[in-house]
Formats: sequence, C-alpha cells, structure tokens
Amino acid sequence: MRLDKLLSECGYGSRGLVKKLIRSKQVSIDGEIVLAENRNVDPQLQKVMVSGKMLTHQTNVYYMLHKPAGVVTAVSDEGNRTVIDLIDPSDRRPGLYPVGRLDKDTEGLLLITDNGQLGYQLLLPHKKVMKSYEVVVNERVTTADQEAFAEGIVFHGGTTCKPAHLTILSHGDDESRVLLDISEGKFHQVKKMFLSVGKKVTYLKRLTMGPIELDESIPPGSYRPLNEAELEQLKPFFR
Repeated sequence: MRLDKLLSECGYGSRGLVKKLIRSKQVSIDGEIVLAENRNVDPQLQKVMVSGKMLTHQTNVYYMLHKPAGVVTAVSDEGNRTVIDLIDPSDRRPGLYPVGRLDKDTEGLLLITDNGQLGYQLLLPHKKVMKSYEVVVNERVTTADQEAFAEGIVFHGGTTCKPAHLTILSHGDDESRVLLDISEGKFHQVKKMFLSVGKKVTYLKRLTMGPIELDESIPPGSYRPLNEAELEQLKPFFR
C-alpha cells in the first residue's frame, strides 16, 4: 500500500496533511527516514514509525496458491473457473489478484495478493526475477538444447529470450524431464522456447518465483498465507 494512503487510513488526516507529515521527516520505515509518499509499505512486514510511535495496521494479504491445471489465471472469466474462485470468500478482499500469469494447463506456484505495487515490482523486466519450472517434453533433450537456451532462444519473427538455464533430470527418446530457470515472462514463453528446438511441452509446473518456493505440501487447488520467513524475503521488492 502507498505510504500516504496508509497514513490517511490510520487517521493522520487528508493526503495533503499526510504529505506534510512525511516531508517534515517524521516517518521512518525500518529505521530509515522516508520522504516519498508513494513508497510501498506494509506494517505487517516493516517497522513503520510516525512521530516516534510504531504503526500497527492490517493492510494487505499474501497467499501462496498451488494452481491446478484447468483453472485460468484471471480475476474473473465468464466461461472458466479462475484462481480467485479458489480463494475462500472469507479470505477475499477488493483488489485481490494473481501476480503474473500461468497458462490454463500449467500447474504450480502463484502468488495472490491485493498489494498491486508489490506485484508490479516482481514483474518489472529490469528486476530479473527468476522463475523455475519443472518441464516434461515429448523428445530427448540434448546438450545442444542446453547451449541454445544458454545463448538465448530466438523466436520466429526475431524476438530474443534472455539466456536461460536448462538442467536435464532424465531423458529418453520419447520423453525428457528438465528444470528450466528464466528471468522473464513472455506470453507462452516456456512452450515456445521448446518448440524452437523442435520439442513439445506436455507438462509444465512452476516451482519458484523470485525468493518464494512452492510448498509441495499444499495440494493443487489449495492455498495458504505466506509465512513470516517468506514475507521477509519479499521485503526487497517494497519500493
């Protein structure tokens, strides 16, 4: 949540009064004086001091969802069940949305939050937030494929992907299982990357997004709030 909005909600007055409060150097986050009223902040994760008093306020929610195949990554959809439909009505709140996108047939980690600024930071290209996937393809993956991924796959039309790391877990003539690490999220990127080397993805599961790793004890279709350690790992993305 924006700092000025938070302070206004906590009774420190209008946006104008809050702005004056911030500019008078009376607000700090984790011991650092803050002068930017648009700073993204969450007092659940950070120590927010206002005129020497610590602010306590319930602001945003953060859920780790184990997305199952067959569900679309959207807030609403007339013809399909969405990831928001998987959230219990008692846990929903205005502005809740999925950070990033997984295809309908893709499983795995999805962060659900109402903190729009955090989601924006996690998806900024220059942040180079790494994402890891377990991938099954219909042919043998070779060292030549690994080298091509490491150099940067070029799609038809000239679009070039950033270098990616491909680890072969097992392979045979009609199926291979690999781990893929990428730092971007182009439309259908993983599937297109393998198609560019003549292979079709038959199974895709996201395991990590930045510092957050999928809790495999969460069944597909279920979710839980991020724990304290996971929230702590997200603090660098609060700007």
